[in-house]
Amino acid sequence: MRLGFIGFGEVGFELARGLTQEGLTEIIAFDPMINDSRFGALVRERAGDAGVALVNSPLEITAATDVIIAAVPGSKALPAALNIAASLRPGQIYADVSTSTAASKKKMAEAIESGGALFVDGALMGGLSMQHHKVPTLLSGRGSDAFIERLSPFGMNLSKVSDHAGDAIAIKLVRSIAMKGLASLAVETLAAATKLGVEDAVLRSIEDTLSAASFKETLDWLVTASAVHAERQVHEMHDVMLMMQEVSVEPTMTLGTTRRLEWLAAKNYKQRFQGKKPREWQEIADCW
Repeated sequence: MRLGFIGFGEVGFELARGLTQEGLTEIIAFDPMINDSRFGALVRERAGDAGVALVNSPLEITAATDVIIAAVPGSKALPAALNIAASLRPGQIYADVSTSTAASKKKMAEAIESGGALFVDGALMGGLSMQHHKVPTLLSGRGSDAFIERLSPFGMNLSKVSDHAGDAIAIKLVRSIAMKGLASLAVETLAAATKLGVEDAVLRSIEDTLSAASFKETLDWLVTASAVHAERQVHEMHDVMLMMQEVSVEPTMTLGTTRRLEWLAAKNYKQRFQGKKPREWQEIADCW
């Protein structure tokens, strides 16, 4: 099998290096920075380390490979796909592993598949620096089965979501709302707790609450309680923001929380559910 990369930054390098070690030796790559005065040397160094031959244009990739992995920045992914769509052969696989939006992935699929090639929406779900080519990767799109057949023998950790391009990246990006949000919320919480000298007690209290039940049960409780008691919670969060301003901690995440609670309060779920907290978050979501 002949594999090509369009874009050979960190993502392309880590995937290619791992695949080479697994025995996939026919790998070529194109990166627009290859002749850049600042980054060209790094691109060439990475290609040498990974055992990858560099070429001078993306058309050389389409002409010489069976599978193409596009590993470009999200903002460049759609133009990159549109640029080479007409040069792809029927049955050739084009997998985009960028973090562009689901809508962009669908547009890529339409362009790539217009001439008979197969499109794969890939979402990398772990740390490349630690897991390299074995990073858990979700796939969607019509080319997913063929991609799995070609790359799984070389150690890639691939899971198909659906035949619909955009589904894989949607999972990754929606998950990021929670995971990146939790990280930012943790920073804000610890900043306030440290300023007030109560960090140990705060962390113990949060741990006790979050450890008291399963994730599903905790999620049900958080969402349903906030929906029914949002008006009261809005007043509490205004007090929280005043406290944070007093200790010079910017309430970035707390302001977002307050606005979301105001949105819930405006929907008057307390009256709709007659003051009783629903059992599951889906009951609230159905109202959204």
